[in-house]
Amino acid sequence: MAAKTHRTAAPPAVLSTRALNRATLDRQLLLRRSPMSAKDAVTHLVGLQAQNTKPPYFQLYARLTDFDPGELSALMKSREAVRTVSLRSTLHTHTADDALTLVPLVRAPRDRELKGFRRGLEGVDLDRLAAVTEEFVEERPRPLGELREELLTHWPDADPLALSVAARCLLPLVQVTPRGLWGRSGQVALTTVEHWLGRSAEPAPTSSLDATVLRYLGAFGPASVMDFQAWAGLTRTKEVFERLRPGLLTFRDERGVELFDLPDAPRPDPETPAPPRFLPEFDNVLLGHADRTRVIPEVNKGRNGKGNQTYGSVLVDGFLDALWRVDREGGTAILTVQTLRKPTRAQRTEMTEEAARMMTVMTDATDHDVRFGTFLDFGD
Repeated sequence: MAAKTHRTAAPPAVLSTRALNRATLDRQLLLRRSPMSAKDAVTHLVGLQAQNTKPPYFQLYARLTDFDPGELSALMKSREAVRTVSLRSTLHTHTADDALTLVPLVRAPRDRELKGFRRGLEGVDLDRLAAVTEEFVEERPRPLGELREELLTHWPDADPLALSVAARCLLPLVQVTPRGLWGRSGQVALTTVEHWLGRSAEPAPTSSLDATVLRYLGAFGPASVMDFQAWAGLTRTKEVFERLRPGLLTFRDERGVELFDLPDAPRPDPETPAPPRFLPEFDNVLLGHADRTRVIPEVNKGRNGKGNQTYGSVLVDGFLDALWRVDREGGTAILTVQTLRKPTRAQRTEMTEEAARMMTVMTDATDHDVRFGTFLDFGD
């Protein structure tokens, strides 16, 4: 009788860094611009990094066909989108729905941030602080200074900064408009998400985290467990991926790390052309993975800023290879590109053309000038 043979599963396919780059760019709408609406794009991307007020607009310009900044601004004004602390305990622009469901789901990094201020909160009842804050900011949106002064009347011996951080960490607060509107300015004024939107957040079931992982893979995949955790600011999510494993594909990167992906998600040919894209500081495509080499070459790690100053990033052939900033001289907006590696003549021409198009839409200057030069010294 012949001996039985046992089939072994084929090892997962290995995806090169370039293959990961093209897959991520495609899902980030950076391989080709998308005709989707601003609201649909904010939903698809699971929010836009909004540490400053202008970057969300530049993120959408880089991704959408015929983007008009007024479209996102209108969403903010109508309260269909809000600026609130969420992923990694940093400010993001989210749709109203995500502000009510996703933000409570990613509270853990806010809790960790709060622990770092515990010395300044000795003797402070955090439950009461949350209640005092909620009542105060729901009476009317409050500037941060007013909120801090109100909290000091209750806890005069506490550290003022720690009190305001605690309020931000304990409650889902939004920065109300006109802050964040295109072409407008305004100081930070805060109220609760639920009060601003006029509806309550529902407790997030376990399935919400599963759905968030799937949405993440749809916008940032293929990705590892650690990639997801770095993006969300969460820990201990391996069991979520294991629960989802039967419905996912698995790969390995060139370092042997296991990657998960949606079966029907695009994974373009690694040689697919990638046009230059001008990204603002803190674009999530630069921050959405634990291993960022799929977008940031090792040689350029940490080179999109220096100290506390961060500049715009230029993707050349899909990878971070230049920086940019805009200065004004009278009515002229001057965009300076600092390359990190000598571009080809064709790449230089493409960057110039893309920069000029962006300046026409994204500045109110009457004249524009694109220059190549150096504004950041790395000392090497």
